Amino acid sequence: MSETANVDMDIVGPVLGRVPSGIFILTVRQGEEETGMLASWVMQAGFEPPAVTVAVKKGRYVADWLDAGATFALNVVTEDGKTLLGHFGRGFEPAQPAFEGLEIERTDDGLPLLTEGTLGQLICKPVSHVDSGDHRIYLANIVDGRVRNEDAPMVHVRKSGTHY
Repeated sequence: MSETANVDMDIVGPVLGRVPSGIFILTVRQGEEETGMLASWVMQAGFEPPAVTVAVKKGRYVADWLDAGATFALNVVTEDGKTLLGHFGRGFEPAQPAFEGLEIERTDDGLPLLTEGTLGQLICKPVSHVDSGDHRIYLANIVDGRVRNEDAPMVHVRKSGTHY
């Protein structure tokens, strides 16, 4: 029997949902394909080397790309970057254009970076992962970054920790 089998989610859910997080758009490129996804479960995980963790729901094709070692960018959304939430919140199918109508820059290897509604980017390389229930948590070293402005980051607090 699981240790969490007796957890009362009516009690735990509202508290868990109030654990604050940032809002990020994870952009990634593999070969000629590229996409972006909304991510909020991101956390700094080290100083030397600088590292982060990011959780991706199991079954998303982005997880396959990260498993294969695809470099990705965490675009840090600003308080006034709400249009990015609507754009990326719906998700994209493989080969569906994810950046139409958005201003982007590209790194030397073609990785898309969002220029509007973000305060900067962290360019990351996955080094390992661990499965955690319905998500896979990636540990990634930060290999580069960009600062766009000094705007405040968007902070996300959910009503419940039982769903997005």
